[in-house]
Amino acid sequence: MIATVLGPAPMGRAAWTLRLLAEQCVERQYIVSISHTAIGEMLDSNEVKPHLSKYWCIPKENDAHFVAHMGDVLGIYQRAYDPRVPVLCMDEKPVQLLGEIIDRVNARPLRTDPDTGLVRHGELEKIDYQYERCGTASIFVFAEPLAGWRHVTALQRRTKGDFAMMLKQISDTFYPHVERVVLVADNLNTHNISSFYEAFPPKTAYQLAQKLDFHYTPLHGSWLNIAECELSSLAVQALKNQRVDSLHALNEILSHWQADRNSRQIGVNWHFTADDARIKLRRLYPNPIFK
Repeated sequence: MIATVLGPAPMGRAAWTLRLLAEQCVERQYIVSISHTAIGEMLDSNEVKPHLSKYWCIPKENDAHFVAHMGDVLGIYQRAYDPRVPVLCMDEKPVQLLGEIIDRVNARPLRTDPDTGLVRHGELEKIDYQYERCGTASIFVFAEPLAGWRHVTALQRRTKGDFAMMLKQISDTFYPHVERVVLVADNLNTHNISSFYEAFPPKTAYQLAQKLDFHYTPLHGSWLNIAECELSSLAVQALKNQRVDSLHALNEILSHWQADRNSRQIGVNWHFTADDARIKLRRLYPNPIFK
């Protein structure tokens, strides 16, 4: 039965259920009769949960490209804090702008009805399922983990010009007198120095390209980007269950979240090292040609 539940569900079914498993066990003559509750107890004792799944970044095994970029990024995170050569992480997140059609009904606490004198239970906030599509936007987040600050803003698009302009603003505002900035980013088609040459005159583009030292996280390795951790916190703390209908309203929310998080000087103490990776992720490392 355990082997059955770990295999694919029958055609027309997305996942196994307890009653379906009980029927299959009888049809396949594993047992004469069994209840779905007994199936559930058996699964619990073996810690098998067929109704659950989890999305994850799964890299290929024996992938030299992955481990090379992973080792590069992990080595950067092990460096001591140096304000002359800051380490900056950036990431972006597309969002959909949505508007309410019917206003939400606020949550209510336990109360006594003034007319009947009966106690009424508390009520959850009610959100209507209908919404209005108001376009899309892209959130850019820049974070310097050891300095404990981040800059978050939303733009209408995420073109090469948008990426180049955002990096120029970050460079001019936060690092005007720094010769070199180590930038950790994922390998999107816009995240490279060619975007500078499409957006700015050659001299400006060359200066930016010389100042920013790009280091890329590998494919299926976005968890290595600390800026993605900031985006996860942003999604939970500021955007959860919210419907934002305009770019201006979204930037107001981002500004307040950024100011609060920066005032707390929340940094990141990254513990996972390349030595840890060689042990915990050893299946990703290829067999070396030379011992």
